[in-house]
Amino acid sequence: TDLDLGNYERFLNIQLTSDHNITTGKIYRNVILKERRGDYLGKTVQVVPHLTNEIQDWIQRVAKIPVDESGKEADVCLIEVGGT
Repeated sequence: TDLDLGNYERFLNIQLTSDHNITTGKIYRNVILKERRGDYLGKTVQVVPHLTNEIQDWIQRVAKIPVDESGKEADVCLIEVGGT
């Protein structure tokens, strides 16, 4: 897990889930599962559009997860891109 997530939780007084941490492995796993299930109708899986669409879908799904006691969706979704 990215260590910055804990800082964001404390600073913003929110509770994040493991889904708020997107990794290459999680994206590839979802794409592979979709391919095995036949979601791509036998087409060759490609970075564009399959992986990029999965990243966008993940962000849109996770942005709707309530992160505080109000139970409402967040007004803003901050994406930190990078890593070591």
